[in-house]
Amino acid sequence: MQLTPDEVIVFTIGGIGFSETIVYTWVVMAILTGTSVLITRNLRPDVPPSRWRTALEVIVTGIQRQIEDISRQASRHVLYFSGTLFLFIATSNLLLVIPGFSPPTASLSTTAALALSVLIAVPLFGISRQGLGGYLKIYIRPSPIMLPFNLISEFSRGVSLSIRLYGNVMSGAVIAGILLGLAPFFFPVVMDVLGLLTGLIQAYIFAVLATVYISLATTRPGEPVKKERD
Repeated sequence: MQLTPDEVIVFTIGGIGFSETIVYTWVVMAILTGTSVLITRNLRPDVPPSRWRTALEVIVTGIQRQIEDISRQASRHVLYFSGTLFLFIATSNLLLVIPGFSPPTASLSTTAALALSVLIAVPLFGISRQGLGGYLKIYIRPSPIMLPFNLISEFSRGVSLSIRLYGNVMSGAVIAGILLGLAPFFFPVVMDVLGLLTGLIQAYIFAVLATVYISLATTRPGEPVKKERD
């Protein structure tokens, strides 16, 4: 049984092998980018919105409301970052129903890269919001003694994010393989439905955790709740 798409080399250029993880990551990126371009190509006030544009606006608005419910200081930058994470992970997992497609999120290298992006984004958001000195104070709250523990906590966030997402996707693939061996005609339908559901849940949880971490890094103590409005 194939445990990770990293093991399969699709093609080689100049002695460099491109695995299924890389190829299917490009596929997901192309789908998201192409869909966005096609839907928004006639984005003008005098052009009535199509059903696809309306659906896209509902998704973006829903993500923004979730961020505002989670974060005390909602930001469009958080929307762009967390929303991109959600759409990428959700699309990768939903395409699992296509025969032959290996979701890039089933690779630990992909989930580790996503977790690393969160670890980098958190201090960047925090510094842009509070300044370098204000952000660094987070690590010595409520006492400087907590500095090593806060640093360990920061590192463990990335590890837990990557392992959680990778474990969820891989466990689903292993269970599907076992069930398909037992009853190949009945369980594919069930596993496809469960795959769609769990894929959305995994994407939602990952994006929510990223938003929570960013919110903690950008919120000043005692600051009132504010929400962005158009």
